[in-house]
Amino acid sequence: MTATGSKASTTNKTLGHPLNAWYVAAWDHEVTRQPLSRKIANRPLALYRTEDGRAVALADACWHRLAPLSMGKLVGREGIQCPYHGIVYNSAGRCVSMPAQETINPSATVPSFPVVERHRYVWVWLGDPALADPDQVPDMHQMDHPDWAGDGLTISLNCNYQLVLDNLMDLTHEEFIHTSSIGMDNMSAVGFDVSHEENTVTLSRWMRNIDPPPFYLKNMRDKFPGFEGKVDRWQIIRFESPSTLCIDVGVAKAGTGAPEGDRSQGVNLYVMNTISPETDRTCHYFWGFMRNYRLESQLITTQIRQSIDHVFGEDQVVLEAQQVAIDANPDYEFYNLNIDAGGMWVRRLIERQLEAEGRLVATV
Repeated sequence: MTATGSKASTTNKTLGHPLNAWYVAAWDHEVTRQPLSRKIANRPLALYRTEDGRAVALADACWHRLAPLSMGKLVGREGIQCPYHGIVYNSAGRCVSMPAQETINPSATVPSFPVVERHRYVWVWLGDPALADPDQVPDMHQMDHPDWAGDGLTISLNCNYQLVLDNLMDLTHEEFIHTSSIGMDNMSAVGFDVSHEENTVTLSRWMRNIDPPPFYLKNMRDKFPGFEGKVDRWQIIRFESPSTLCIDVGVAKAGTGAPEGDRSQGVNLYVMNTISPETDRTCHYFWGFMRNYRLESQLITTQIRQSIDHVFGEDQVVLEAQQVAIDANPDYEFYNLNIDAGGMWVRRLIERQLEAEGRLVATV
């Protein structure tokens, strides 16, 4: 499977998106008493909060003439009013008021989708509501655990979400794209281990006795002022299908036991990534960057957020150019190198989910 130059496990350059899954629709602070429009997996949504603070996700199209509900206003404890003719729906999507008539048409409903708030995000389930188990929300507990501090942003990308997953599963691109921050020479030559379960893929890479890249040297000095010398560096990527990757990264003073589990002489960080497809060629990339040291420092939080935003901006240029090339070459098939082993397993798990839903189709 990992032979150099092998064909991809599917002839599709990008895959569709499973619907029986939790996707992030917004940061929790984005959903307020002002309706928010957001498209997830080709479905326009109207997001808002009821008076008691509960997040709601309705289809963003009125039953009457399909006017966007997100352009309307909130009424009462949990209602939303269509901006066009004033029809009011409750949080379950059922019409509770029609203009100029007392009798409400029993078919006057709009879809309402299961919502869960967890890890600073509002998650939505667009598939079979009977399968919407909150326990299946991906584990991103570092986002709001008291032992971790950090922040993140959202990137709107003009590319299929699968290209972002490919990018995050193969971090050897740091050697070529991120030379001024997190990249290092010869990363692509470092060995790695890949394992997988029914719904997850884990890729681990250790780089021993190396010079710390600029980003990590700064973070070491934030924790250990004046630090100099070699480090042991790690990248442990855990993918949870269909679109969440939590990456355990960091460096520690070389030879102090980090590979064996003692990270006390280093800095440990988590790159939290969850990518929600918007359309077949666009996506919402929600990311956070968390650390477990100097928790009190807002300065460090802001500096890291700005640094990582710059790093991901470099990725954005390449990923969007890649999507343009894919669209220009619809008959071309991907090839795989050894470094693509983790990403190939990611694609295989997504393919299995799409097959289970009867939706394994090309999107290019």
